[in-house]
Order: sequence, then C-alpha cells, then structure tokens
Amino acid sequence: MHNQRQIFGNFPPFSGLGTGGSPFFGGGSFFPPFGPGPGGSPSAPPPFGPGPGGPPPTSPGAPGSAQPPTTPPPDISALQASGPTAFAVDPGGLRGCLFRFTFIRLNNGDSFWFYPTFIGRTSVAGFRWSFFRWVYFGIDTRRISSFQCV
Repeated sequence: MHNQRQIFGNFPPFSGLGTGGSPFFGGGSFFPPFGPGPGGSPSAPPPFGPGPGGPPPTSPGAPGSAQPPTTPPPDISALQASGPTAFAVDPGGLRGCLFRFTFIRLNNGDSFWFYPTFIGRTSVAGFRWSFFRWVYFGIDTRRISSFQCV
C-alpha cells in the first residue's frame, strides 16, 4: 500500500477555506475575493453584469426570455369537448396559444398543461405543469396529437 505522499506528490496539506491565496499553494479560498477593485469603493457593485447600455434586448418569444406563469393552470373543466384531430400538428397552429394556458395531448396518450413561450419550425418550448410547479420544457411538435388553448 502506498502512503499519501507517494500517490499525491508533494502538495501542501489543504488548510480549509481561509481568505486570499490559493488552497493548493499555501492555504486560502477556492473562490476569488469579491470587493472593490483598484480605486473602487466598498459599496461599488462587483465588476460583472450588463455592460454599458444595459442588458442585450430579447424578443418576447426568445428562448429563456419568458417567465413561468404565477398561477397554476385552470381546472380541466375549462376545456371544451374537441372533435377528431389531425395526425400531425403544425407549429404555426400553436402560435395562437403563445403565452396562454394550453392543454397538450401527446401521441402516446399522455396529456398535460403547457404554457408555450417559444415556437420554432419543428418544436415548441415553454413551461409544463408538473404536479405543483411550472418546469421549463421543450418538445418536438411531431409528438403532439392535439392541443387546446384556454
């Protein structure tokens, strides 16, 4: 059996997360110190964030730009009885449901509430209701057998 020095070499022992320096070369923290830079004040924000002019613009349907709904989906009784459905769903047809509560039925029989925020050429993304919260979700439109907006 090898002793620890033979396996790991001559590294200094880890001395915990102190202040400054490197934990591998004389102890210290794994994380860089935050605070004022050269000539900065203690109340100055860290040197990261939006650059001059603010954050980049996002379009309302851009992935990642939308927030989930703040309420649960409506009761299932809000849906109307629907007739026969087509074999494939056109993503353009879903555009009317953008940012609206939408009940989705998949080809495999699963169904769920969905809040679409982005519609691409062959896919749709948004938030899916999962028991008690909204979860970001995306799906190929070929897997959707029918949908209904409320």
